[in-house]
Amino acid sequence: MKKTHAVTVLGREISVRSSSSAERVSAVEKFVNDRLQTIGSAMSSGDAQLVLTLALLNTAEELLELTSTHEQDAALDLRMRGIIGKLETV
Repeated sequence: MKKTHAVTVLGREISVRSSSSAERVSAVEKFVNDRLQTIGSAMSSGDAQLVLTLALLNTAEELLELTSTHEQDAALDLRMRGIIGKLETV
């Protein structure tokens, strides 16, 4: 069941609906704010839209890398299970 949670990003309170626990929503809020702070402090411009865009791009890149790694791990696991199956029949 989804609940409404209040999160604050860039000083703006936003209501979000999530089926995740309050602790998980809080962890996501902290992750987002930490990422924005890291990127914002590395930039000379205070352009919030640019900071948000860069944070989104960085996070998307990390997600794609993790997805690729997960797919490679799953393929390797499948191959290993096949090899183990062959060894068990010998």
